[in-house]
Amino acid sequence: MSTAAAPTVSGPSVSGRLPALDALRAIGAAAVVGHHVGFHTGVSMNAPWGGWLARLDVGVAIFFVLSGFLLFRPWALNAATGRPRPSAGRYLWRRALRILPAYWLAVVVCLIVLPQNRPASAGDWLRHLTFTQIYQPAQLRHGLSQTWSLATEVLFYLILPLVAVLAVGRTWRPVRTVVIASSGVLVTAGWLTLMGFGWLDAALHTMWLPSYAGWFAAGMALAAAHVALRTGTAPPAFRVLDDLASAPVACWVAAVGLLAIATTPVAGPRDLAEPTAAEFAVKLALYLAVGALILIPVAFGGPSRVKEVFGRGSARWLGAVSYGLFLWHPLVLELIYLVDDRPLFTGGLLSTFALTMLFALVYAAVGYYGVERPVQLLGSQWGRRPARPGRVSEVSALDAAAASPGAAPPSVDAGAEAPTVGTSR
Repeated sequence: MSTAAAPTVSGPSVSGRLPALDALRAIGAAAVVGHHVGFHTGVSMNAPWGGWLARLDVGVAIFFVLSGFLLFRPWALNAATGRPRPSAGRYLWRRALRILPAYWLAVVVCLIVLPQNRPASAGDWLRHLTFTQIYQPAQLRHGLSQTWSLATEVLFYLILPLVAVLAVGRTWRPVRTVVIASSGVLVTAGWLTLMGFGWLDAALHTMWLPSYAGWFAAGMALAAAHVALRTGTAPPAFRVLDDLASAPVACWVAAVGLLAIATTPVAGPRDLAEPTAAEFAVKLALYLAVGALILIPVAFGGPSRVKEVFGRGSARWLGAVSYGLFLWHPLVLELIYLVDDRPLFTGGLLSTFALTMLFALVYAAVGYYGVERPVQLLGSQWGRRPARPGRVSEVSALDAAAASPGAAPPSVDAGAEAPTVGTSR
């Protein structure tokens, strides 16, 4: 099916923000904190129900799927509505503003403050400041082990403009775009095949982008389907996504059921032992399905109670500071164990989780209001072009969203989605 000259469609449901999605960042961040606390306290490995904590790293899948959806959507939307492609330069500039200042601050603090990291070598500084800490074995330092997922996602950010152009093509054909966007699953399948033959190192190459190309691809395919549905260019088969969105409880119960399967040995060990290629493949597939099932009810369909709740200011604020929660919670957890002089794999689960969340949220809020938001507002003024008469510019919309009290990081165009949160390796 093709629509070479689709009519321009506007309105909040098509070209505006999807504020309910901000809350998914908070859910993913809380899940990852629970995963790390479960590991540090030893509950993940020792308790009969510890598999649930061990598999809370599903938060990474939620964020990778969400990244693919939010960041690819502007390319699909502009093609479907006859607008020029988003500017790759502007997209990359806004990605840098969103990620680098807060991340670099966290790297500096962790390498200087934590005694386990002293003395940090020049190589430690260079690798972590340039997101290359995952390309050699055992280079992730204390308080920064979770940044493997950010390093992986940064590579996705860099290649997305090229991938988006290839997926969208010259004319808007939603089926073709969905098929091409989904091809990342084949990249992951090929990567897993090489791993199965022993040509890749499970301790190293499970952190690299090809392992997770399928998760990003799922988000991109869902974004193309979402745009097609909202612009009236979708084939009838795509409407199943709106139908699923009308049954959020069913979607989420199915997601919990799939996660329950992942808690079994079929998805690999609970600890840091390396999975086999088959176990890793099962885990990736289950997590992809969980991430999609969590996203669909919040992104698709019409107005609903779910979107109303997820779009409230408190939920969106938690989504806004989730990047800081990702950056700072491992440092907080390490400091709790240092101050209390606890051995690893000891401590109460609930108390440790509460303390980690509390202090990490404080750090996250300070970082958001002191670093993240000011940098984004300042950076949005550079290279700013006047809006044409009668048209609100993307930059103006960015400024208005960022100035709203309690607003999440603006996501007006391709550069706006917040970075993922991840788990340690």
